[in-house]
Amino acid sequence: MDRAEIRRILNDVAVGKISPQEAEIKLKLEPFRELGFASVDHHRGLRQGVSEVIYGEGKTWEQIVEISRALIDKGQKTILVTRLSEEKAKNIMEYIKLDYYEMGNIGIIGEMPKPDTEGTILIVTGGTSDIPVAEEAAITCKALGNNVKCLYDLGVAGIHRLLAHSEDIMRAKVIIAIAGMEGALASVVGGLADCPVIAVPTSVGYGASFGGLSALLSMLNSCASGVSVVNIDNGFGAGYMASMINHIGGK
Repeated sequence: MDRAEIRRILNDVAVGKISPQEAEIKLKLEPFRELGFASVDHHRGLRQGVSEVIYGEGKTWEQIVEISRALIDKGQKTILVTRLSEEKAKNIMEYIKLDYYEMGNIGIIGEMPKPDTEGTILIVTGGTSDIPVAEEAAITCKALGNNVKCLYDLGVAGIHRLLAHSEDIMRAKVIIAIAGMEGALASVVGGLADCPVIAVPTSVGYGASFGGLSALLSMLNSCASGVSVVNIDNGFGAGYMASMINHIGGK
């Protein structure tokens, strides 16, 4: 149940279509559904504004199908499935409609919503190797109703490439800066932008990058104000946070 459904129920009470007692039952009814292997949270959209997202890694494709059906039964129109392998996606497609985005290992069950806010989320990567994380962030942002623009391979090794997109940086409402190696991109973008910058360190790099730890520490120690950091390779977390920022004032 999401906020739109709550408003519909309250409006039905206001116009006398249903009684307050009937509305109370609808609101109380099954706030979560116990599947044995999962407790599906049907009230998350009401509490947080965004319905439950399925983390696909570690789940079987059968479990993902069953969780999805439980969410669909309660009226969820868009279901985001992150960390979804191609093999699992192919199996799921035989039982339920799924749009799979292989580069980001992410899938959408149901409808991809139209943007419901005017601001644009800009996603910038340091290199081509960072694109899988960026695609996870981009699809997350789109699934949550945002306008998204992606700029790839603009790292500091050729900083003129980034500066050529200064106008895009100035126009964005939120920027997601994604980089591995030493993670310098976030500080540079943070020094150019007048909006929040969400930095995503990636596990791209040679041995001393320690699987993204070097980029993570660089981003945490950024001297640019307005830069926040999510976990290594966490494109979903960055996209979710960017969507929350982009919707401020638009609700």
